[in-house]
Amino acid sequence: MPLWTEWWVWMSGALVLATLEVLIPGYIFLGFALGAAMMGLLILFGVSASGLALTLVVFAVLSLLSYLAMRKYFGLKTGQVKIWDTDVND
Repeated sequence: MPLWTEWWVWMSGALVLATLEVLIPGYIFLGFALGAAMMGLLILFGVSASGLALTLVVFAVLSLLSYLAMRKYFGLKTGQVKIWDTDVND
């Protein structure tokens, strides 16, 4: 059985990516970590793609949806402007 069809591989990847997000913040790795975690849950519950290419496409779509959801949740609200009170040279 190929390794990408194992749920624990995806969950381990999600853990590694979440750890990278803690070390290098910016909500980049967190989107991939959530995509990998969702992919692991899909495989755990019996939903699997028929090949590596389709599995990676599903992972990419899940990661993109996670990133867009985080951007909507954590991003600036509509009409909100970021105001700088201090300068780095002060």
